[in-house]
Amino acid sequence: MRSGAEKAVIEGVFSFNAAAKGVLWPLLHREELLDDESAAHITLTREIRKNGRSSARVNGVTVNIDILSKIGEALVDIHGQSDHLSLLRPRTHIDLLDRYADLLQVRSAFAKHVSHLEQIRAEIRGLQEDEDALNRRAERLRRDIEEIEAARLQVNEEDELRAERKRLTNSEQLATLTSEALMLLTGEGAIDDQTPAVDMLMRIATIMHKLATIDTELEEDSDMANSIAEQAQELGLTLAHYAEEIEFSPERLNEIEERLELIGMLKRRYGAVNIEGILDYAEQAQEELDSIEHSEERLEELRAQEEKLLHTIGGLADKLSDVRQKIGQKLGERVVQELADLRMERTRFEVRLTQKEDPEGCYVGDKRLAFDGTGIDTVEFLMSANPGEPLRPLAKVASGGETARIMLALKRVLSQADQTQTLIFDEIDQGIGGRVGAIVGEKLWSLTDGHQVLVVTHLPQLASFADKHFRVQKAMDDAQTQTEVIELTTDEQRVAELADMLGAIGEAGRQSAVDILAMARERKGALRRV
Repeated sequence: MRSGAEKAVIEGVFSFNAAAKGVLWPLLHREELLDDESAAHITLTREIRKNGRSSARVNGVTVNIDILSKIGEALVDIHGQSDHLSLLRPRTHIDLLDRYADLLQVRSAFAKHVSHLEQIRAEIRGLQEDEDALNRRAERLRRDIEEIEAARLQVNEEDELRAERKRLTNSEQLATLTSEALMLLTGEGAIDDQTPAVDMLMRIATIMHKLATIDTELEEDSDMANSIAEQAQELGLTLAHYAEEIEFSPERLNEIEERLELIGMLKRRYGAVNIEGILDYAEQAQEELDSIEHSEERLEELRAQEEKLLHTIGGLADKLSDVRQKIGQKLGERVVQELADLRMERTRFEVRLTQKEDPEGCYVGDKRLAFDGTGIDTVEFLMSANPGEPLRPLAKVASGGETARIMLALKRVLSQADQTQTLIFDEIDQGIGGRVGAIVGEKLWSLTDGHQVLVVTHLPQLASFADKHFRVQKAMDDAQTQTEVIELTTDEQRVAELADMLGAIGEAGRQSAVDILAMARERKGALRRV
């Protein structure tokens, strides 16, 4: 972020082809980010604020960073210096081979079997814990279950008890208030000649009836007065009945207090916030107790499932390995062809698969082999850069420039299987000279048949193959450095920039740039005619 700025906003608008759509649509549907099935563009936005907070949006909808990354990975594949280094790590090689062999979906299905096996083995390990510990656990569970069952808890019991306790502790006040209401309403218990409310309401109803017989407009009001009088009578009966029910029982209040104390103790002991939580714990405890009591039967059942899965996994892994072996040979041959074009004619390249025996591994023939979610194979790319030298891991023989060219060769070979539509190469020219740079440029340009390719380079021979050129430069503006990206739209601009990249001056330098650009165009034309 620029010094003094409050935020930085990066936004990209992407169009996509049918292949990219096939990858993107399920993801966009799952995240409810697709309103228009016929949409041909998608906008990704990342905003970073000065206070360290950031936000991400897809088509204007806020998403988390992980979703933005997944969508971005489906649209753009970036290759920088660190990616060249990743090629030196053998653990990445199996993914490259499986992508070329179109095995990623098959491998995903295989991994589900392995995941199932891991779950079974985890349960077996749990059942094989120390027997004394299991017995102690079972005894504790039995005590807990018995204690909860003995309490005979009811789901709404606590609320009902609290309500009853409130009535009992306030019984004297309830009786006083009820008596006062009855006295005012019906005259019951009155010590003066005050007319009860019911009598007054009945008199009002009678008067309203007489008024209505004279003026019919008062009929509804008369009915209302009569209804009020009747409701007052009903209220009196209700209060009289309620007064008879009011009681103060110290014994019952004590029972309620003890019951609530028991419920509170059980809630604290079992980490529950209510009676439902206590009952849930009892149910879970019973399930665990059943599992412990039937552990031997369950253990035999799980071991049988484990054996069956180990045979299934072994058969599938063996088939995966056979495909990798065959496709790996083809991949090696294709990479060697590409490397020969990149002036590495004497290079040998091999995809080597190895397996390791494991007494707890899957069954493959008469062996038990180690495996993981990818299968039984350890895949490693080996190379010999010079005749007479043995094949060795890339990290031990490949220079920086060779690693970049191997990455390009693999990208070329894998391009048809790669559904990512935009490829970005940064520092692909690391460690290579002008002659090889032209070949690398040609190879990169050939990738544009199925991909959009963006290349950042300082090598003019490589840059000359681009269909569009942009110059990135820095300029001072109000004491601040501004980065500018300028499209070079004319041949004069392209020639001038290539000459500048060559470090050549004068007419000779300009002519060299013209020749480089002409050679690249001639070569591209020849490739188009093939």
